[in-house]
Amino acid sequence: MKKLLYISVNTKPEHLSTSKTVARKFIESYMAENPDFEVEELDLYKDYIPELNYKMFKTRAETVTGAEYDALSSEDKKGVDRINELCDQFLSADTYVIAAPMWSISFPARLKSYVDCVIINNKTIKVEPENVEGLLGDKERQMIYIQSSGGVYPKIMDWKLNHGVNYFHDSFKFLGVEKFEKILVEGVDMPSVGKEKAMEKAYEDIDKVIDKLSKKPLFT
Repeated sequence: MKKLLYISVNTKPEHLSTSKTVARKFIESYMAENPDFEVEELDLYKDYIPELNYKMFKTRAETVTGAEYDALSSEDKKGVDRINELCDQFLSADTYVIAAPMWSISFPARLKSYVDCVIINNKTIKVEPENVEGLLGDKERQMIYIQSSGGVYPKIMDWKLNHGVNYFHDSFKFLGVEKFEKILVEGVDMPSVGKEKAMEKAYEDIDKVIDKLSKKPLFT
C-alpha cells in the first residue's frame, strides 16, 4: 500500500488552524481518489523533533554509529535514534503534504528543524567529494505544500515573498521529487477577503491540484 505522509506545523488545534483545516479537506479528497493510499500523520508541535547537536553527527548530514554512538549521552542517543526514525518514515512515503502558516514571510522554525532531520547522507541524499545528489527519484513521489497567510501577494511578487513555497519546491526537486503543487490560503486577516473566503478559494483549488497530480508526464 502507498503512503501519504501528512506533516503539520502549527500550535493551534485543527479547528482553529486555517492551514490544517484546508489540509484535512485536501487529504479527504485525495484519499477518495486514491484508495490505495494510507495516511500517516506527523504533528511537529506534538511529536518529538530533536534539536540538532554536533555530537550526533560524523558530518553535518550523517549521524554517528558504532563506538561514536555508544559514547553519546542517553539524551543524544535518543536524538540520533529519532533522526533515523524520522528519516526512515520520510523515505517510506509516496506523497508528502505539508501544512504550514506563513510566519515572517517564511515558515515556523520547527519545520526547518524537521527538514534538517530527514536530509541524511546515504538515505535521502548521497554526499560525494565533488557532488551531492538527492535519492528520492527511486520511485514516483509528489509533494503538496499548503500555506496560509494573512495577506494576499501579487503574482508578480510571488517569487520574492513566498519563501516557504520556493524553499520546498527547490528542496524537494533537489531530493528527486518531480511533482510539486501548492495550495495558498491567502488573505485570512484582510477585511476584503477574510478566513472564510480564503478557505473557499483554497477548497476550489484542491480538485485542480489533485487532477494535476493524477496526470502522467508527457515525457519521461
